[in-house]
Amino acid sequence: MIRVTYELAPPEAAETLALVESVGRADGPEQVRGRVAEHEGDRATLEFPAATNDVALLVSSLFAGEWADSSAFERCRLVGVEWPDAFLPGPAFDAPDRVLVGAIVKPSLGLSPIEVADTAAKLVEAGADLVKDDELLGDPEWCPLEERVRAVAAAGITYAANVTGPVETLVERAHRVVALGARAVMVNAFAQGLDALRALRDAELGVPIFAHRVGAALWARRLDFGIAPAVVAELTRLCGADYVQVGSFSGTVYDSADDVRAQIRACHRPLGGARRAVAVIGGGVGPDNAAGQLDAARTRSGVMVLFGSAAYDGSRPKNELEIA
Repeated sequence: MIRVTYELAPPEAAETLALVESVGRADGPEQVRGRVAEHEGDRATLEFPAATNDVALLVSSLFAGEWADSSAFERCRLVGVEWPDAFLPGPAFDAPDRVLVGAIVKPSLGLSPIEVADTAAKLVEAGADLVKDDELLGDPEWCPLEERVRAVAAAGITYAANVTGPVETLVERAHRVVALGARAVMVNAFAQGLDALRALRDAELGVPIFAHRVGAALWARRLDFGIAPAVVAELTRLCGADYVQVGSFSGTVYDSADDVRAQIRACHRPLGGARRAVAVIGGGVGPDNAAGQLDAARTRSGVMVLFGSAAYDGSRPKNELEIA
């Protein structure tokens, strides 16, 4: 059984929603039919007795199902889920009780493997705990993935290599980069498919998984149709991500301050026995505002401030990425 809460209009469409997300017809089998459990104003909580923990099918029904296509709804937004215990694997590593500093290799494209390694080394020297690929950097001919990982690993850096790519070789690719020295892997979870996180988690790579959220905004940024950002963060965590992006307080990404804090709570709150995930605060974060990001987050436990292009301001001192 899984309980899911939606904000919707018109309110009487709740029964239609329960059908669309389960049996599809009013005469469908009762034992698997979705039901409206609670309904007050524009909020309806639905119960689904046959909910599956198959991630692709879960997304197909509750998160991105036919309800989004239906003309029966003027508004439909998933705002809360009561997850069954041990429903999905969750992170492999618990978030540390401190602030982490992350940094992205920039420029996004065009660097050679040696240039990536040199850049990563400078970021670590400046205070980064983890250096990761940009989401656009995969396995291009000018910077092959394996050659890049070898070069960065030789510098002794905690590096999250982007293993996003052909789905049939995803797990093999992840094992390979770990064998070559990557101490984390990154995947574009919403482009690759959220079940990719579950597959990487089940592969027992022995390193953390960083879930890049590129594409998640198409689910989360609208208030009339879609998924509340905190629910997206929860599902990302439950699928197996050790690092979950939660936006920032910089104003350069769509998340409101309340949404960012709600996503941080989604990474940390008790959730069916799942470990906490590191809530990654990123998007317009730099040396000038990093401490303010933490103040706005109202926590310094289990969070990472992720520096992008602003980390490359050459006028700054050696330890520019360190957080007080």
